[in-house]
Amino acid sequence: MLYQSEREDLCRITKNIYQRYGTNAAGGNISVRLNDDHIIMTPTLMSQNHLCDLSPYQILVVDMDENIVEGYGRLTREINMHMACYQENRKIGCVLHGHARESMVFASQGMDMPNLTEATQKFGKIPCLPFAPACSPELAEIVTEHVNSLGEDVLSKVMLLNKHGVLVLEETLHKANDMLERLEYNAYIAYKALLFDKLGIQPIEAEEYAYNVEE
Repeated sequence: MLYQSEREDLCRITKNIYQRYGTNAAGGNISVRLNDDHIIMTPTLMSQNHLCDLSPYQILVVDMDENIVEGYGRLTREINMHMACYQENRKIGCVLHGHARESMVFASQGMDMPNLTEATQKFGKIPCLPFAPACSPELAEIVTEHVNSLGEDVLSKVMLLNKHGVLVLEETLHKANDMLERLEYNAYIAYKALLFDKLGIQPIEAEEYAYNVEE
């Protein structure tokens, strides 16, 4: 089996993300760049059909022309979004897309998410990108343009996909999983803080902080 340990690791992280509501039965997909020739990626319907409980044999080894080299299953149509990220910036080593429960509050409303927690300061802005249908070339282009705008500051970045979900860009799979957890806690706090603000209990501070951006 090609890349056995990496595929086993992706199985573990994928199951953990599903169990912690980082995605739902409506979808989600994760890919990891291994080298200049191959990525590994979860198969289509990983959530609907398998509840994200995958075997290493179901993790697809894919070349940069989107051909399956090894693995049982079919490629998700969202491969175009993943490949767009990898092609746009060589620093990106993992693309994680999910329908994270707390973050979906903001994505479904087409809202940027306030960045309020200490652990998410490294994200900077948490934007909601313009709407385009899931799996469409238009969505891949919107993501490409955003990744390009980040330049060299592309790692530890998260974005909301309007009406659709979240996208995390990181150097490694484990760092991407960490970023998703941070994003979800921030979302949980942010929508409650917005309620406090609107009810006049406590206004949201507009001040931006520059701490914990390198940890």
